[in-house]
Amino acid sequence: MPLMLKNNHHSGIAAAAALLILSAEAAAAAEPPPPIAIKDARVHTGEGAPLERATVVMRNGLIEAVGPGAAIPAGAWVVEGAGLWVYPGLIDALSTWGIPPEPAPAPGPVPAPAPTPVGQPPVSAPPPAQGPEDRPQTTSWLHAADLVRPSDARIAAARSGGFTTAVVFPTAGIFAGQGAALNMAGERAGEMLVAGRTATYVSLATRGFTSFPGSLMGAIAYVRQVYIDADFYQAEKKAYEANPRGRRRPDYDRALEGVLAAPRVLLPASRKTEIERMIRFAAELKRPAALYGGHEAYGAIEALRAAGLPVLLNLKWPEWNKDADPEVRDSLRTLEFRERAPGSAQALARAGVRFAFYSGGIDKPAEIRKAVKKAIDAGLSTADAIRALTLSAAEIHGFADRAGSIEPGKIANLVAADGDLFQEKTKIRYVFVDGVKYEPLEEASGAKEGQ
Repeated sequence: MPLMLKNNHHSGIAAAAALLILSAEAAAAAEPPPPIAIKDARVHTGEGAPLERATVVMRNGLIEAVGPGAAIPAGAWVVEGAGLWVYPGLIDALSTWGIPPEPAPAPGPVPAPAPTPVGQPPVSAPPPAQGPEDRPQTTSWLHAADLVRPSDARIAAARSGGFTTAVVFPTAGIFAGQGAALNMAGERAGEMLVAGRTATYVSLATRGFTSFPGSLMGAIAYVRQVYIDADFYQAEKKAYEANPRGRRRPDYDRALEGVLAAPRVLLPASRKTEIERMIRFAAELKRPAALYGGHEAYGAIEALRAAGLPVLLNLKWPEWNKDADPEVRDSLRTLEFRERAPGSAQALARAGVRFAFYSGGIDKPAEIRKAVKKAIDAGLSTADAIRALTLSAAEIHGFADRAGSIEPGKIANLVAADGDLFQEKTKIRYVFVDGVKYEPLEEASGAKEGQ
């Protein structure tokens, strides 16, 4: 019996000690991190001229103050900003960073189907789509925020290159799914979300004539029909909800629910004829839209200005195909297209057409900045280039109230470099995502080609 009491006594002491430790840890976790101040830097806020010898104060993941006279709070961790150029965190306006790629078909012969268990009917592959009612290549209900993998190595590489946010989309199919603006840091997708359901991604690629739709015009007709169906579906639901008695309830359709959930649609348009076609199509759909591609926007400026549609401009500029037959000469129009495509950015800016840059499959941030430099060399101002990689992207996708510029109250997403961001020798020194400081990976700094 005494031994039992002794053990209970020691157990009580151990439990009390454990509770004290846990209480101390909880108190430490509850204590907010100290504010951070970047002092005496050159600050590009995202709008207007840069601020010289300015200070940016960050607290609890948000920007608290910015300006030459911004007061540094007591206890703040101070970054000496002399020689630093501070920019809003860069935004990729259309990306797949963090989204798992579509699985490639396995090489070799197609395996034989597994035998059907006795007593069960045979299971066959779904038949080819015959019409819009089969919803071909449609996964409009998918949401990028549910698909993202924070462990994707491209996220850390993008962050090291100055990208703090990307608007990511699933891209497989005609109605691929809905995008989400995600910060390029976080252990879980929920921590990364800046804005959900930014747009529906539409592609007009087809799989040939073995199923519907088998052509470009067929794909356009299908998209048109889906939006007609969505309008009818929405009207039926509203009528039923207002007065269900005596009415047949509408069937649930997740494809149409997905289409209706997004506030805008992204339509593909790179060449002049495609841009003009999609401008007419967007007007027909009577929905907020943006065009993505835009390489030949220089040839469709008047139509774009009249339509008022924003453009997501692909930074993967057209280039000569090194694997092409050397005996085949490119047409003059093709040569002109390659030469003038980077000038589309300047043409859009001069015409007052809203545009933002996107990576277009370039996964090395240093190469993305080099592509922006091509647009600058073709006449785009540095200020407009910064805006196209920051605030314009946030405006087009509807989250400029929380990100895209260095303003009090916005998310503390910043990039600090030792010079002009688009000069080859410039190195990124710090990246802040949600007010947390990250130092770039050496190989992602982009100071020299091939690093």
